Amino acid sequence: MNNIIKLISDFKNYLENEKRFSQNTVRNYISDLTQFSDFLKKFFPSGEDPSKIDVVVLRGFLGYLHSRELDKRSVMRKLASVKSFFKFLLKERIIASNPAKIIHSPRISKNIPRVMTEEETKTVIEMPFEQEGEKSKKFRLKILRDIAILEMLYATGLRASELMSLKSENIFFEERIIRITGKGNKERIVPFGESAATSLLNYFSERKKFNYDSEYIFLNLRGGKLTSRSLQRIVEKYARDLQSGKRVTPHTFRHSFATHLLSRGADLRTIQELLGHQSLSTTQKYTHIAAVELKKIYDKVHPRAKRKNYGDEND
Repeated sequence: MNNIIKLISDFKNYLENEKRFSQNTVRNYISDLTQFSDFLKKFFPSGEDPSKIDVVVLRGFLGYLHSRELDKRSVMRKLASVKSFFKFLLKERIIASNPAKIIHSPRISKNIPRVMTEEETKTVIEMPFEQEGEKSKKFRLKILRDIAILEMLYATGLRASELMSLKSENIFFEERIIRITGKGNKERIVPFGESAATSLLNYFSERKKFNYDSEYIFLNLRGGKLTSRSLQRIVEKYARDLQSGKRVTPHTFRHSFATHLLSRGADLRTIQELLGHQSLSTTQKYTHIAAVELKKIYDKVHPRAKRKNYGDEND
């Protein structure tokens, strides 16, 4: 009889050492499987032996998740963790067949990612210049840091975690590229423009005055690594006065980056590489956004976009 807690631990080692998943991804998998294990202890004690887990048990877990009124995405993620775990058990010949294979994930509606227009993006990036406050050295450092953050988010389309993990060794100013290790420990190269380069150099120049001892680029005012939560507060602060009322997050910059590139002629494969998407289908969602945005612009500026009724006095 195999103990499921021990097997989850083995699966964790597999994800870390063979699949080389990020710590955050591994943490999510193990959290989901721990919840699955707790469910088995409570409702199916005999199910703690994987060989006794069948479709009925798995459907019971799915029903349990739904009964807790979790959103479909959360249910889908937890079920995906369980499915991956059973694939691992089958691969290691701990079970003879995979009962999770025939369990279908719940369908979810595809939400269109929220994006800013090019003008809105420009407004948010330039907002720190308008900030008033004490004219101390730390205030100046904060403003220059925030400008560099906003410029880099839009210039590169990085995830929040990727931006916060940037180190000096990752940036090559002469070539204007950064080397990123993204999801699944996959490395990619992303270029950035002159505006982002200038903002970074201004920030570095000011940061040197504080002798902060950190390998990370973006720091809080005490010299520690900036957290993703702090990054979100920074972005929301500068975007809260947008006339459209859009809620802007660091990921909104990523969506806007991709959409604006696509609407200006970049091909999907290039955008896929820049974003670090494993599958092209993940990138294809931006084609719909770009089409919607282009339609709005067309309707606004084309002289014959709107049909007039005969007899209008201005015909």
